[in-house]
Amino acid sequence: MDFKEIKELIRVFDKSELGKLKIKEGDFEISMGKGFDGTVTVASPQVVSAPAPVAYAQQAAPAFAETPASPAAIMGDTINAPMIGTYYSAPSPESPAFVKVGDTVKAGQTLCILEAMKIMNEVEAECDCKILQILVNDAEPVEYDMPLFVIEKI
Repeated sequence: MDFKEIKELIRVFDKSELGKLKIKEGDFEISMGKGFDGTVTVASPQVVSAPAPVAYAQQAAPAFAETPASPAAIMGDTINAPMIGTYYSAPSPESPAFVKVGDTVKAGQTLCILEAMKIMNEVEAECDCKILQILVNDAEPVEYDMPLFVIEKI
């Protein structure tokens, strides 16, 4: 399984009503489970005996194992991801970012795009605010309810 297949599998599992999922394909194995609050937990993909995939699995795992700064470490209000997807700061690689740190935005203004299943979903500001911090890098996978921006309401 490659990185895109794993990412899609997690997205589909998150939307399903399954509580646990374990897949074994040849030497590759992955386990997922949902907590009582609906959050998805992914055990690091493991390869049983093939040395080359072990290196790949170790590189791919941090995308799902890393957690954003804990809510206690984030100072201020946040705008969180409404879905699982890939974060994009601009409509295209050549275009400027929708927002940057220090920008003041109006309610309904586009802040970023989250791509899910090749569909581009705009994330809009919920209120008039100032962008204090951007917590995600461009083209980085994000999880549901993950903080994307630290804001100051105006």
